[in-house]
Amino acid sequence: MNILLANDDGIGSQGIRALVDALLAAGADIYMCAPDGQRSTSGHSITVSEDIIAEETEFEGAKFAMKLSGTPADCVKLGMMVLREKGVKIDMLYSGINHGGNLGTDTFYSGTVSAAIEGSICGVPSVAVSVNSHKAAHFEYACHLAVEVMEKTQGKISLDTVININTPDMPLESIKGLKYTTLGKREYKEFFAPVELQDGRKGYRYNGDPVVYEGLPNSIDVIAMQEGYATITPLHRDLTDYDAIDEVKKWRIDK
Repeated sequence: MNILLANDDGIGSQGIRALVDALLAAGADIYMCAPDGQRSTSGHSITVSEDIIAEETEFEGAKFAMKLSGTPADCVKLGMMVLREKGVKIDMLYSGINHGGNLGTDTFYSGTVSAAIEGSICGVPSVAVSVNSHKAAHFEYACHLAVEVMEKTQGKISLDTVININTPDMPLESIKGLKYTTLGKREYKEFFAPVELQDGRKGYRYNGDPVVYEGLPNSIDVIAMQEGYATITPLHRDLTDYDAIDEVKKWRIDK
């Protein structure tokens, strides 16, 4: 299989290196288009108001690698175009492995998940992979699940669906198991700390600690992770609330 890799932590991250090695060992051909630096929480933004600087580079194990000044979604969109022009047909898109979980409502901010959604939009089955720590050190189970998904889902993933994998940052033997989950709320005890800028203006820096939940089922991704399980959550890029359409029609809003 020809697999395109992207991420939001940058082309030099430990997570993307681990994922390349795992997919290579499983027999995949690897192509890469990733940011030239950290782009976490960039969401699904794309660059339209300035030029994207693209530079081909060497990445051990990859048949082609390119780093961009743009966003994770830029990397997928532009990477797919460049490879198509080179006659390379991409069979699958992987985004990650991210340093930090992408659970619940955090997926709306996630550059990792957004890169996978962009792969879906571009017409290839897509997978996001994350380890639930910004100082992630244990990638073994995330790599195992990534390879399992590659081998077992061929022809079975709708192009409207993205597979979202999250694992605890624990040694493999310490992880309780795997749960197939729905998205939950990912809430924080959040605050904006005031900072003094060099030019005398006042700024703010966001910070927060995750809320610990009680009494909720571990069929929810946030709860399963909290209890020490890895999660696989299928995400759908159609945000329409179909149940609400008939109610909205009743409003009879005229021209």
